[in-house]
Amino acid sequence: MQYLKFKETVQDSPLFSSSQLNVLEKNEQILRNQLNRWVKKGLVLKLRKGLYILNERDRKISPSQPFLANQIYSPSYVSLEYALAFYELIPEEVPDVTSVSTRKTAHFQNDFGAFHYRHIQVNAYHGFQLLTEKNGLGYFIALPEKAVVDFLYFNLSSFNNQNTEIFNLSYRFQNLSTLKKDRVIEFAEIFQTKKLLKVARLFCDFARKEK
Repeated sequence: MQYLKFKETVQDSPLFSSSQLNVLEKNEQILRNQLNRWVKKGLVLKLRKGLYILNERDRKISPSQPFLANQIYSPSYVSLEYALAFYELIPEEVPDVTSVSTRKTAHFQNDFGAFHYRHIQVNAYHGFQLLTEKNGLGYFIALPEKAVVDFLYFNLSSFNNQNTEIFNLSYRFQNLSTLKKDRVIEFAEIFQTKKLLKVARLFCDFARKEK
């Protein structure tokens, strides 16, 4: 298959998988060899095994990092540090996209950056929303309160006493007046972890006192 024909076939899609291309090329080995050549030439970018995107010049749709995060490892939703920065609950910019998934912990690196996934129990896999971008693509991201609780859950070992200064000095939380404190507690309860619930209550006390 010539690259020009291939490009015209897939360039209206934000990304594509090798399995979708079987209709274009029945011989799997030929298809794999072609993709490898195009990747080496920079015509096609590899997101992970079996998932690809056209180079910036040839693709018609340029997906965002959060959209790609959902697609690279599914099911998942963006959360933790990236979501906290997105909602401006922490001041730092977060270049790596952090997500949670019911699948095992995983990490991927490609031309679009680093994508990190933490395993979360099935009963805690909710509390996220669908955001739609200007290009029509959508992605799942934690609600602000769930992003906080997910972060607290995966950093429980850092909280060993009643000192709430860690929220300010170590993690530099900000703009907490926008959070619904009762929702933070509700999300913490679904993990059924006493320490998380305790830390979530400490966090809410800190948030109420924030100036």
